[in-house]
Amino acid sequence: MTPFSYARAGDAAEALRLGAASATAYLGGGTNLVDLMRETVARPEALVDVTGLSAAIEETDGGRLRIGAAARNTALAEHRAVRERYPMLSRAILAGASAQIRNMATVGGNLLQRTRCTYFYDTDGSRCNKRSPGEGCDAREGFNRIHAVLGASEACVATHPSDMCVALVALDAQVHVAGVGDERTVPIGDFHRLPGDSPDRDTILAPGELITAIELPALPLAARSTYRKVRDRASYAFALISVAAAIELDGDRVGDVRVAFGGVAHKPWRALKAEAALRGGPATPEAFHAAAALEFADAAPLRHNAFKPALAGRTLAAVLGELVKGEAA
Repeated sequence: MTPFSYARAGDAAEALRLGAASATAYLGGGTNLVDLMRETVARPEALVDVTGLSAAIEETDGGRLRIGAAARNTALAEHRAVRERYPMLSRAILAGASAQIRNMATVGGNLLQRTRCTYFYDTDGSRCNKRSPGEGCDAREGFNRIHAVLGASEACVATHPSDMCVALVALDAQVHVAGVGDERTVPIGDFHRLPGDSPDRDTILAPGELITAIELPALPLAARSTYRKVRDRASYAFALISVAAAIELDGDRVGDVRVAFGGVAHKPWRALKAEAALRGGPATPEAFHAAAALEFADAAPLRHNAFKPALAGRTLAAVLGELVKGEAA
């Protein structure tokens, strides 16, 4: 392992001061960063431990829920307000990893985890623009079963691995970010980037910036929501397709709906076209399939993942069908 220094920050201000130097990384639970360091994908010269940041999960004015960046994934999934008001988020977290990893992983760290593309981790034998800009992308012509069908570029076809973030995108969460002398709030849909010509940049964070909290809106619609993850095996596997969905019915028609997909793009994918097609229409399997087909009309499958658009349609129809019947509420 490459030598590095370690410092523990007591609060956000100290973390920002310590993290201002170049080649410094913030360390939460370490469930992804430490793996990347072991594989020599990440080589920070210094680590700043930010587990001293707020881990509080508390209601704010207007019924919003504010989640400190240092909150553990287990604590968030088990929180009563999350289970009752945002069940898709609780189920997404529980689908994401083993109990041991959830107990260690932080909410802020979950947003920053990097792709599980095999070529990204293969530092000795593969070309990867995300790891080494300008090197090339072996995944495009390699084994690309788990890779992107939406929003990809010639430079990168990797997918974002988080389950939690798919639910947060469907919920219109806000990410609170701090920099030296500055704070800002970023809609989570804008937080992660599509690859374009610079796939090495996963998010819009500037060097030294730090996630301090995530905030969920008061969203009555979210009480009737769920998350489904389709994977090659029942545990310890990342999503081939995942769906976070919430629906509000107006009789036998769709009053409002939220849909986000995981496993299909470089970022969690908010299905705005599908949502627009569903609102005001019949709450039927045929309408659900048609909406998914519209969302994936511009999909660009690779050699080994051409099944993804159809699988996404079946999964969306099954999830919305359960919600309509009340089976997943």
